[in-house]
Amino acid sequence: MIKEMKKHLIMAAAAAALGVSASAAIADDIKVTGQGDIPYVIDGRNVVAKSGTGLCWRTGYWSPAAASSVLAGEFPVGCGCDSDIVPKDKCVAPMAAAPKAAPAPAPAPKPSADKVKLAADALFDFDKAVLKPEGKAKLDKLAAEAGALKLEVILAVGHTDRLGSASYNQKLSEKRAAAVKQYLVSKGVEANRVYTEGKGESQPVTKGCNQKSRKALIDCLQPDRRVEIEVIGSK
Repeated sequence: MIKEMKKHLIMAAAAAALGVSASAAIADDIKVTGQGDIPYVIDGRNVVAKSGTGLCWRTGYWSPAAASSVLAGEFPVGCGCDSDIVPKDKCVAPMAAAPKAAPAPAPAPKPSADKVKLAADALFDFDKAVLKPEGKAKLDKLAAEAGALKLEVILAVGHTDRLGSASYNQKLSEKRAAAVKQYLVSKGVEANRVYTEGKGESQPVTKGCNQKSRKALIDCLQPDRRVEIEVIGSK
């Protein structure tokens, strides 16, 4: 009951602040059928409320994970609201024979997505989560580019090499992603626009690093010590 009241209070506050009712400006209704913390404002019909330009109103529960997990029918609700963030395979039905449908209307312009991969040697030394000067210079450029966009979200994913335990590397990857977020926020990016995640040692990009010398092995594995950043916004 408390969670339900909180959900409706968030919905009412968002609608009041924007001068619209919770059910106003809804086109192409997206009806929420899943349970849990709803990442978008919904009206009494459980339909997502949209702005006059067709953007879904987000609640304080919004995150890429919530947009990808709460259902609207057979697909995540984010498929209709944040299709550039939700994995594409979650928004596609299995192939099946079906009668020909009428041609779909031309899609509205989508936010541009620009994926940026920062070089490992410009970001972190071995076993460190402290940004190097070269990394800061690249993030300065990234923050300036993000400032020229109508920014939706920045996703920062940290990685490590394979040296050390899996649990230690998981925490180190999270610290590296957090260091990137902290620096971007210091450069004017809104903190609630930056989401971080750590992948530990699970997604290496190096191959054939089998040197017997530890120093040589560390040098060979350097590309794995990285943070990948995805900027999503529109011009």
